[in-house]
Amino acid sequence: MAASGSEERQAYIITGPTSGYGYRTALELAGHGTVVLAGRNPGRLGEVQRTIEGNGGRAVTVVGDLADPVSVRRAAGEIAALGLPLAGLVNNAGIMQTKATQNAQGWDMTFATDHLGPFALTEALIPHLADGATVVSVCSAVEDPGRRQAVISGFRGGRYISAEASARGEWTPGGASRPGLDAYATSKQCELAAVLAFARETPRLRFIAVEPGFSPATGLARDAGAFAQFAARYVVAPLTLLIPGGTSPDRAAQVITSAVLNEPGVTGAYYGEKGQPMTGSALVQDPEFQDRVVAETRALLATVAA
Repeated sequence: MAASGSEERQAYIITGPTSGYGYRTALELAGHGTVVLAGRNPGRLGEVQRTIEGNGGRAVTVVGDLADPVSVRRAAGEIAALGLPLAGLVNNAGIMQTKATQNAQGWDMTFATDHLGPFALTEALIPHLADGATVVSVCSAVEDPGRRQAVISGFRGGRYISAEASARGEWTPGGASRPGLDAYATSKQCELAAVLAFARETPRLRFIAVEPGFSPATGLARDAGAFAQFAARYVVAPLTLLIPGGTSPDRAAQVITSAVLNEPGVTGAYYGEKGQPMTGSALVQDPEFQDRVVAETRALLATVAA
């Protein structure tokens, strides 16, 4: 489905485009080029593709499971084979499990989906991204133990020991009392660290992190009970914009889209829910920590055969 000749347009890859922030961002990006929709469910990907094409845009679907490095590499190969002029990648897909499960390698599913998958996809696609292309990773301020709103919500920041320990579902002591929060915060801390390290390593590309804000209607905690999901969508969601750091999928999509279009051409930036510059935790700002996360992540992923 690659375009050719005068019809060729810039293309933007987005993971997790079938719901929440990802869905709205995919529709926004369709106004700027071809959208490569990457996700697990071919049926739902097809629905988004039809919506985009029904509105006059162009979209391509690629099936891949971010929780499985083998699937990620296969999907990256399929994306590269499309021959599209790749101008951007949005690492949007993510989960926050309240009950830990494991992927095909026996690794913690949240850590695999929220950090290892985006990391593997980014590294696999770097050679195929055009000079000046922007990689945007959807991160979260809950990685920072100093964030007041995060603490109020029960988070205690990232609890990183090592990539291997995180894959085993092990975190430093003294973390959150609610299950799943340490896994999510640590995964997002590692994702942010990788963004900052990639920005230093690969100057021909641009790397940006976005904290899109809090919105309970995104389906992030998909394994929560039916009552909790109902309350989040129909009781909490309408009040979200009144909460500090609150957002909506439409507003988040605008911030993410602006970041990937990246008209200023910046790299190593971190933006908040209103597009404002922000900083991560003291730990994640340390280049030594960034490099350690990247090195340990690469070593872990290298243990999985292609």
